[in-house]
Amino acid sequence: MKKQSSTLKLVALSGVPLVMVLGNSMLIPVFPQMQKALHVSQLQVGLTITLFSLPAGLSIPILGFLADKIGRKKIIVPALITYGLGGLVSGLAAWLLPSPYYVLLVGRVIQGIGAAGTAPIAMALVSDIFQQQERSKALGIIEAANGMGKVISPILGSLIALIIWYALFFVYAFLALPVALAVWLLIKEPPLKTQDRSLANYLKVIRGIFRRKGKSLAGCYLAGSTVLLILFGILSFLSDVLETRYHLVGVTKGLALSVPVLAMSATSYLSGRFLQRRNHLLKPFVLTGLLVIAGAMSVVSVIPRDWIFFIGVSLIGLGTGLVLPAVNTLVTSSVPLEERAGITALYGSVRFFGVALGPPSFSLLLTVGKTPMLAAGAVLAGFSAAAAWWSIDQRQLVTSGEKVKKTWFAPSLWRRRKP
Repeated sequence: MKKQSSTLKLVALSGVPLVMVLGNSMLIPVFPQMQKALHVSQLQVGLTITLFSLPAGLSIPILGFLADKIGRKKIIVPALITYGLGGLVSGLAAWLLPSPYYVLLVGRVIQGIGAAGTAPIAMALVSDIFQQQERSKALGIIEAANGMGKVISPILGSLIALIIWYALFFVYAFLALPVALAVWLLIKEPPLKTQDRSLANYLKVIRGIFRRKGKSLAGCYLAGSTVLLILFGILSFLSDVLETRYHLVGVTKGLALSVPVLAMSATSYLSGRFLQRRNHLLKPFVLTGLLVIAGAMSVVSVIPRDWIFFIGVSLIGLGTGLVLPAVNTLVTSSVPLEERAGITALYGSVRFFGVALGPPSFSLLLTVGKTPMLAAGAVLAGFSAAAAWWSIDQRQLVTSGEKVKKTWFAPSLWRRRKP
């Protein structure tokens, strides 16, 4: 019964990032249609992702504090409803208004504020419910659900757009409400002891955490935001290439776009399972994933072959799947339950900033040239790998009760002591 209960909880919580990720990923396949229908540039179409992700990133720290003060469910459920409402605003604007672009963007801002209270807070709640050995596996499943949302969203977006492109916005509300109900009914969260804590006292505790662990957390935050910036930047570029160069539209295009995110989702799930009892390998997974991305971007920037490019994009998805579950575990394990939502929310915030910056950054770099765009991604991934090697101290972030030691591989890499 306990295992069945845990499974139901994971299913309900997995629905939160799955629904949230549709907010961006489902739109990417219909960018060319939106551009034509709204009579705007490719950069302006990219703002529909930026103005979803930036408000989310700015709102997450506030919602993280509230989640630590009043509870996770009391934030997640209203956030899902707000997310759905923003979708309705954008959909109704596109349906009813002769010039809907700016009202559509307002709906995306509302949707982004709602998204701020979904996946990052759900990640903290998963860490509250599942303890040390189960945590990596559970977070891997959550990240896989996030990735699965990215896998199905191009296909789902392409299918729904066969009706009309703005029907996508109505789907957000249709999916968000049952997930909110499932979280409310199925999840019982551990009691918090911080209801009477003032904001000033809370911020004092958070500052203390960053004084002790800020260097390691900064390395984790940079790694998580970097891989998502590169992934969404390359996906927005790939969406345009598939339609303009290869004339792929509809479901065929959606299937092609789903390949790199399928690689990410599968790798996230397998990484989470593998790391379940191997927390000493968290940092190596982060470094390996970033180096895989840097290598893939380097190769596709210098070898102008189509098949090399598509293999490289898939490797970017694979590298992202290595990085995210490991970083998720490092961040959520770094603090006790009472401050977990705040620290995890800040991590979610920089992830959203990464997603927000991806499409416009790659679009602007593309005006210089395809090779500089890809080379810039390689340099960023390589820099993030070097920063992670220097800054992340696993012993400081993961407190599993095991005695550990440093190794030659990196100053902060550690192994479990043999019994």
